[in-house]
Amino acid sequence: MTTGKRRIGVMVGAGFVPGMNAVIKGAAQAANQLGWELVGIRDGFDGLLKPEDYPEGGLLPLTTMLAENLDPNAGSVLGQSGHVDPFHVRKINEDDMVEEYDQSDELLQRLQDEKIDGLISVVGRQGLTIFYKLHRKGLNTICIPRAIENDIAATLVSFGFNSVLGFTIEMLDKARQAARAARKIAVVEVLGEQAGWLALQAGLAAGADAILIPEIPSDMRSVAARLREKMTARRSHGLVVVAQGAKLLAGSGSDSKSAAADTLKASLSPLATGENSGFVIQQSGHAAENVATRLQLLIAEETFPMVLGPWSRGGAATAVDRQLGVVFGAAAVSGLSSGENGSMLAYLPPAVDFVPLAQAINKTRTIAMDNEFIGVAESLGICLGRKSA
Repeated sequence: MTTGKRRIGVMVGAGFVPGMNAVIKGAAQAANQLGWELVGIRDGFDGLLKPEDYPEGGLLPLTTMLAENLDPNAGSVLGQSGHVDPFHVRKINEDDMVEEYDQSDELLQRLQDEKIDGLISVVGRQGLTIFYKLHRKGLNTICIPRAIENDIAATLVSFGFNSVLGFTIEMLDKARQAARAARKIAVVEVLGEQAGWLALQAGLAAGADAILIPEIPSDMRSVAARLREKMTARRSHGLVVVAQGAKLLAGSGSDSKSAAADTLKASLSPLATGENSGFVIQQSGHAAENVATRLQLLIAEETFPMVLGPWSRGGAATAVDRQLGVVFGAAAVSGLSSGENGSMLAYLPPAVDFVPLAQAINKTRTIAMDNEFIGVAESLGICLGRKSA
């Protein structure tokens, strides 16, 4: 057990998640109990790598008094950064072109200069890989998993998911009301590029007629047939929930737009593919539009696509996430005190435990076909897009 005075830091990865101040509050109060000093790094790593951009300094002392007065529903007191990968920092070179630089050694040196001997990192799935590499280079860190799609392996629940789930259910309820009033089929796209947890759990709660997720390739003819069965003169509306990464079976829902996008992506450099290609090809809304168009061609009912997308990142944190945030923050400090290093906190109800970063990276927590939510959905008559026998 480490009992001496220590100076530890906390940083927040890219992408807004409600309730981040709850994590900071838990860490600050636990550090105070140990007599440690806790400092926050502003805007990801910018506070360390670009301290000249901050008149009051790139580091924020997280005192107990400051932590006690943090609004859990406000944006993170540490701010936000678009990129937190010190191995690929983009800068404009002397030829006015974008060039990438490795500033990982500089980052580690800056942490040493500031006498920060441990770092609490609140990051997503990609961030875990970055911090694993930094840990291999000597960084003493404990990571807190935050993912609004709940797709981080080794933990059943990631921080932020419950808040986004609650907001998504609320919006799906409103979409159903709008569909009922307009006598149409609402096709609502929600976040979930590789895992369908948000679509499946929110769709279940909102009573969707069909839920399309990345794990189950969707046959649009089966979806259309189920909607025909459920829609009557007295019930002339429907609700289809589509995860952003939902895949349509060949011949049942693919279109030229998808093929064109894939062709364009293939022609780009490797750095412009995958999640990094958002600035080149805007995929948000494509799944909803594609499914709505195919359904309207298959059944004589009007459809209208809707996209929640980044809107679901906003709003207030739920009681579950506020509690989980405080627990994660305090547990991270406790872990540093007991010698944990290169680990990620995992919430495995009812326990919060540590797992090596090596076990959490390069994996995606997807929905298994024997998952209880799949069984419940099908028992309720919700179509999951499976092809009819």
